[in-house]
Amino acid sequence: MEIIGRKDDKRTLQQYFESDKPEFVAVYGRRRTGKTFLVKEFFADRFSFYISGLANSTKEEQLDNFAATLTAYGKTPYARAKDWLEAFRQLVHLLENDKRRSKKVIFIDELPWFDTPRSGFITGLEWFWNSWASARPEILLITCGSATSWMINKLLRNRGGLHNRVTHRMLIEPFTLAECEAFFKHKKIVLERKDIVESYMIFGGIPFYLNMFEKGLSVAQNVDKLCFGKKSELKDEFSLLYSSLFRHAENYKKIITALAKKKMGLTRAEIVAETSFANGGTLTKMLEELEQCNFIRSYNAFEKKNKDKIFQLVDFFSLFYLNFMRTAKQSDSHFWTNIIDNQKHKTWSGYAFEQVCMQHAAQIRQKLGISGVVTYSAAWRSKKSDPAAQIDLLIERNDGIINICEMKYANDEFIINKDYDKTLRNKRSAFKAETKTRKAIHITVVTTYGVKHNAYWNNIQSELTINELFK
Repeated sequence: MEIIGRKDDKRTLQQYFESDKPEFVAVYGRRRTGKTFLVKEFFADRFSFYISGLANSTKEEQLDNFAATLTAYGKTPYARAKDWLEAFRQLVHLLENDKRRSKKVIFIDELPWFDTPRSGFITGLEWFWNSWASARPEILLITCGSATSWMINKLLRNRGGLHNRVTHRMLIEPFTLAECEAFFKHKKIVLERKDIVESYMIFGGIPFYLNMFEKGLSVAQNVDKLCFGKKSELKDEFSLLYSSLFRHAENYKKIITALAKKKMGLTRAEIVAETSFANGGTLTKMLEELEQCNFIRSYNAFEKKNKDKIFQLVDFFSLFYLNFMRTAKQSDSHFWTNIIDNQKHKTWSGYAFEQVCMQHAAQIRQKLGISGVVTYSAAWRSKKSDPAAQIDLLIERNDGIINICEMKYANDEFIINKDYDKTLRNKRSAFKAETKTRKAIHITVVTTYGVKHNAYWNNIQSELTINELFK
């Protein structure tokens, strides 16, 4: 099958394949982003050995599968090893008899599933890399797993024999809007760019979800089919998503649920207050893991220090689930189509569109012509103005300008009327007065179809449409 998008990831894998050193690569990331698909399709028939762990299986069942896979790749049968040390010695035997001259690619998928209680799997993997593979420039070992806490703590932060042994880490991220567009075209699904943006606001560029779209249905119809009703395929996805990635998944879901309540996010102290978790190392670890998997982001409010860091929910599906799927009646198979014009939908769509824009901040900078300029992105909330002025995205530039970005989701050209023009001017003046910045303040408006050129349009310095986000 053809790999859609992923240009940088494919380029990176090719570099590892052509390397003149032994390489140990850890591939990780959010469930459903296509990690396994990317590696399998990129290397196709170039594997010297490929195996996937078995979910919820015993050590003996894993070793049986390992032996069967060795036999399939080798010319002689392999008996089930008594332990993982012997199993990896068998793998060495297989590889030493592999006469190919190019890189020998070993792909161990769903690595955490091999590590059953007291199995000794990590010991076997340590021996394989430290005693044999690390001295062989022809070896490319790729490990992959969705259980992020295991991948980070047992592999990337290993304090034992695998400490600093991983030569490269690859976080596989969701598709961009441009990659989503290419994906739908490949699937012969005809959608306008606004439709693709709306699908992104719900599914966040996750290939697995997009692949479930049915040709000939609108986005709303596909959402109803996948998310609402008794037979919807994604009705249990929220729980499965976190339980597959993290041990003690309920604690991670508590953090996500707390963050979903506040648009701009929560400070660490506010998270502690909302969840009743202790303000210690365990909370730090959970926040780091959620951020490394792109469920949340952390940022500093403008001119604030790291201790005031804010954590914000940025996983689109989690946000959609907590806003709508969690409370919807299972019997209503047309829930999404029926609420498309109500106030809750409008409030959510405005926030979700802001998140789409922030996920594509690089495209915004490109349109503004500042791709090569050092920039710093932040948020800001006034402590003095009434009502309190709030900026969800500002871009501070090294060339003496700060862009205040206003992101507005609309079904037509966005109209800046007298009241909204006053709001923008008050926001700018409050920001300038309270921060005492000497930089020029530019208002940038990002909308679906652009801004109507009326009497108030000239008060903004730049405008972008969703087309720029697809670059």
